Amino acid sequence: MKFLLIMHMNPAVWDALTEDERAEIGNGHGGFIEKITASGEMITTQGLADPSQSAVVRVRGGQRVVTDGPYLEAKEYLGGFYLIDCENRERALELAAEIPDAKVDGLGVEVRQVMFSDGNLEV
Repeated sequence: MKFLLIMHMNPAVWDALTEDERAEIGNGHGGFIEKITASGEMITTQGLADPSQSAVVRVRGGQRVVTDGPYLEAKEYLGGFYLIDCENRERALELAAEIPDAKVDGLGVEVRQVMFSDGNLEV
């Protein structure tokens, strides 16, 4: 079963961390990546740029309309993700709890099962 482990970022929380705490999180991600790569559960992982670098695209009247910056003002945003393939939801929750961000008060990891394009959950 495939799951997306979504890491939510809160800049105020991140800015309040010490350099050592930030380094511990980074090192923790390295260890987590090694572990799930070795177990065969890793598909991919990516970190995302700050929302100020984003653009929202809409088509109105057949014309592309691009708005720079985030779609919504929010204190949290999608900071990155892991796409994993594991046995079941319980294992995905177990792995999410090992991501360093999950241990930081004010941050979290959302777990969402991946669906096929036909809308059916992958089994």
